Amino acid sequence: MSFSFIDRRDAGVKLARALHAFADRSDVVVLALPRGGVPVAAEVARMLNAPLDVLIVRKLGVPDDPELAMGAIASGGVTFINEPVVPAYRVAPEQLSEIIAQQRVELQRREKLYRGSREPVPIEGKTAILIDDGIATGSSIRVALSALRSRHPANVVIAVPVGPERFRDEIERAGTRFVCRIEATNMMGVGGFYRNFDQVSDEEVTHILASLARADC
Repeated sequence: MSFSFIDRRDAGVKLARALHAFADRSDVVVLALPRGGVPVAAEVARMLNAPLDVLIVRKLGVPDDPELAMGAIASGGVTFINEPVVPAYRVAPEQLSEIIAQQRVELQRREKLYRGSREPVPIEGKTAILIDDGIATGSSIRVALSALRSRHPANVVIAVPVGPERFRDEIERAGTRFVCRIEATNMMGVGGFYRNFDQVSDEEVTHILASLARADC
């Protein structure tokens, strides 16, 4: 089987080449969706010579199938619900509320763990490049985009190594630039495009963010 990317770092290097127009600009900020988007975004931030921060989003999984997203939440109290999924899988309102509450606890834990005492990187008036390791359903990206816009960037670019072909029209209709190395006609999952798609740990995320923060000092 042929893989498009060796690992997330390789994907980040290849994605950065498609973003070369944003290199060495003082108005550019790179934002990663943890955990998987952080190793990708770190390579982009290094190659563009731009600061890196995280935008934390938590998927809301269907109770009987947690891998199936019925929505997502993000920092700043933003919630996205995939309306057709909730009734299709008979998710009761109290179940949805409980899952949202659980994921908010985890979101807050990660905010504190990943940043430590560091303040969020300023975004207002800047070009924000939002990066993940790939797009499957798009729930996380949609809620992240809503959260990001609430912080008033001048421009937003969504950049991913791989995503579904149909996603470009949706994003660009919303006035957001979309950069994607591979746009798949039949998107069965992100991991199938990587030779190594091991889970990224909290320790790896905190190490990457701390390392780049020290490099910027």
